[in-house]
Amino acid sequence: MPKTMVLALVLAAGTAAAAGPTPTRQAELNHLLIHDCGSCHGMTMKGGLGPSLLPQALVERTDDDLLASIVEGHPGTAMPPWGPLLNPGEAEWLVRRLREGAGLK
Repeated sequence: MPKTMVLALVLAAGTAAAAGPTPTRQAELNHLLIHDCGSCHGMTMKGGLGPSLLPQALVERTDDDLLASIVEGHPGTAMPPWGPLLNPGEAEWLVRRLREGAGLK
């Protein structure tokens, strides 16, 4: 899926995406981020099998690029597509958490 289509999906989510995930879903997404993402990117997001997801490592990556990575994965690598398990607003929320330093708090 092209990055522009990922952005379009996020924008199409409308008010549901703007409202963000419920507190219960946020807890589930935090668990996914720390445990599932952390299994490859390191439990403190400093990198491992996958690259670092620390905010300073993401500075040169656009939100669209990060959304595409989360939603589509990277074929031929260990990075799976998480799109089937996340709605666009949830993927956007994960990008914001990564930019804030998720996994470090």
